[in-house]
Amino acid sequence: MRLLELPTPCLVLDRSILERNLAVMSAIVRRHGVAFRPHMKTAKSAEIARLAVAGEAGGIAVSTLAEAEYFGASGFLDITLAVGITPERLDRAAALVARGMELTLITDDPNTAAAIAAHPAPFRALIEIDSGEGRGGVNANSGALLVLGRALGPRLAGVLTHGGHSYAGRSIPEMQRIAEQERSAVVSAAWALRAAFFPCEVVSLGSTPTAMHARKLDGVTEVRAGVYMFNDLFQAEIHSCSRADIAMTVLSSVIGRRPGDNQVLLDAGAIALSKDRSTQSTAHDAGYGLVWGLDGTPRYSECRIESLYQEHGIARGNRPLPFDELKVGTKVRIAPNHACLTAAAYDRYHVVSGTDEVSVIWERVNGW
Repeated sequence: MRLLELPTPCLVLDRSILERNLAVMSAIVRRHGVAFRPHMKTAKSAEIARLAVAGEAGGIAVSTLAEAEYFGASGFLDITLAVGITPERLDRAAALVARGMELTLITDDPNTAAAIAAHPAPFRALIEIDSGEGRGGVNANSGALLVLGRALGPRLAGVLTHGGHSYAGRSIPEMQRIAEQERSAVVSAAWALRAAFFPCEVVSLGSTPTAMHARKLDGVTEVRAGVYMFNDLFQAEIHSCSRADIAMTVLSSVIGRRPGDNQVLLDAGAIALSKDRSTQSTAHDAGYGLVWGLDGTPRYSECRIESLYQEHGIARGNRPLPFDELKVGTKVRIAPNHACLTAAAYDRYHVVSGTDEVSVIWERVNGW
């Protein structure tokens, strides 16, 4: 099967770029001498997870119980649920432990910590640390850290943080500074727990930008990262990759043309692409995505999706478009701003390897 034969919109994944991205991050983390736990919240695919953990410690991170259930059924038994859980979901999580999974939970809430400790399932738990993002977690120097340690008791396995504020960085030195802030916060929390005679085996951190640019990871036991597998236009803007490292694109068809407006209408709209506008705050605003050729490389200069409707995307070029090539029915590939949100609308990947031939279809899990 070839890309020209596929119904659109659909998700295309270039395995050759994916594998290159996996190798790059693996080498970076290995250089620091710490374990790597790939985060599967973007990929949501057992086939990709198997490629990502090859040569690593074998564990993965996920963001939902649905993902944990899916990956558990696919043979992954060392999983960190890297989003805070609520007490009423513990029974559902316990069913995974009963089937042989070593499931590690995270929390920053004393009542949830107490519920985890009281539950008959032998969960492991990490205390979430806020290393600067201001989203979830407790301050490494606050009394809340020891309160959580006491509440978890023997279920306490360590600490975890996510340097998500790295996405506000715009230079490599800035990423290096944020990476050190992330490392320092979670390591400080680990030492504070140990000083109070609490166990702290796991010291986990990670985001793609900080993992890519950290100068040192002293005191850290594992790194998590996820979007590095696919990359996207925003990651290229914040120096996590180049545009040539974008492995996932959306295949779309031209469904209308307005040469007088230097505009084409595509069948990929807000659902197919998401409404993420992250590149708007960078040096190169890509609209809702860039229109590339069928081979997955830039072809129409900076032809970007400027407007979205539910099932329509309006693309305009910064130079005159070749309308003799862009007839109704022509298929193009769209590089996304944010791979995670774009992929969320799809249930499968059409896998190619540098050509237009689809070698295999990989399913992916969605939902919560």
